[in-house]
Amino acid sequence: MTPTKPVSMKKIQMVDLQGQYSNIKKTIDSSIEEVLNSSAYINGPYVHQFQADLEKYLSVKHVIPCANGTDALQIAMMGLGLEQGDEVITVDFTFAATVEVIALLKLTPVLIDVEPDTFNIDIDALKKAITPKTKAIVPVHLFGLCANMDAVMEIAKKHNLFVIEDTAQAIGASYTFKDGSKQKVGTIGHVGTTSFFPSKNLGCYGDGGAIFTNDDDLAHTIRGMVNHGMYKRYYHDVVGVNSRLDSIQAAVLKTKLPLLDKYCDARRDAARYYNNAFSQNANIITPTTKSNATSNCGEICDSCDCHVFHQYTIKIMNGKRNELHQHLLDNGIPNAIYYPVPLHAQKAYKDSRYKEDDFTTTNELIETVISLPMHTELDKEQLAFITKTINDFVG
Repeated sequence: MTPTKPVSMKKIQMVDLQGQYSNIKKTIDSSIEEVLNSSAYINGPYVHQFQADLEKYLSVKHVIPCANGTDALQIAMMGLGLEQGDEVITVDFTFAATVEVIALLKLTPVLIDVEPDTFNIDIDALKKAITPKTKAIVPVHLFGLCANMDAVMEIAKKHNLFVIEDTAQAIGASYTFKDGSKQKVGTIGHVGTTSFFPSKNLGCYGDGGAIFTNDDDLAHTIRGMVNHGMYKRYYHDVVGVNSRLDSIQAAVLKTKLPLLDKYCDARRDAARYYNNAFSQNANIITPTTKSNATSNCGEICDSCDCHVFHQYTIKIMNGKRNELHQHLLDNGIPNAIYYPVPLHAQKAYKDSRYKEDDFTTTNELIETVISLPMHTELDKEQLAFITKTINDFVG
């Protein structure tokens, strides 16, 4: 039985970009108009202002804006001087961009399994995957939850490996270390990367990305790389690419950055509603907020900032995930399956080294996970309809 949709209820969006824009329209329009009037479309004042603002927000020495999140990953690896054949370990359960850039640079991707509760890098699998050829680890803070960076950094230090954080889905999240200290994700490893794709927690109105580091020399190298390898016009000191954040996107991001924590709080409020609504349903496993074994946070408390809920992803344990996916669509509730095919099974990345027994968690997740509407504009009427529809179907 499907609950009757309230007549007054707004159309449910997977991500309500229009609703978010309408609330900041005046400021956004003014900022864009300022760029248009200045005609400083590339490397204009807004790019430098946003860069400085983001450095302050993250408490990181260097932010290097670039054209998109995929470029950010590629340029980070280029900046570290990784060479053809070097092994780079990352997770099997994530978007393809993470492994795509490894392959493009002719490095050797090594895919490993994830944890069944956090969906993040499996530390035991990481330890087993290290070989003399391993040069870097790319932990992905998937769906907005911090990976276990205590363990990742300890392993990296032991084996003298680089750590490249993929924080495309988790900007704004903070990691709590074993000693109780906190640090923004993307600033913990040797270099961090993010995406400003429109649907991200901090999204622009096109493509955009950034690279973060506290390493002065690495930052200098990367700043040249994003601009054709130039530090002085027409003098190319390193091999680079053309990957710059344009001024209009920087203007949007500068306007939205002061709202990022508020946006993350709104997502946590929606996640808290979902969790409460599903708490008595044995067929639904809700997301954890524990980023490591020593974390004290088991619920979405007011002080919790280790999960920013880029996605709200549940596991359906009664075998009806696919049926639920269609049932929700039939009732006007958008949803998504991230990710239906693991990277080790993708045609582009298949490798005889990979054995299905190495990916037991990933292979379970692709059959059970489903992501529900998650954005800053969700209201309780929408959330009530979504959760009742799901509980009635899989209860």
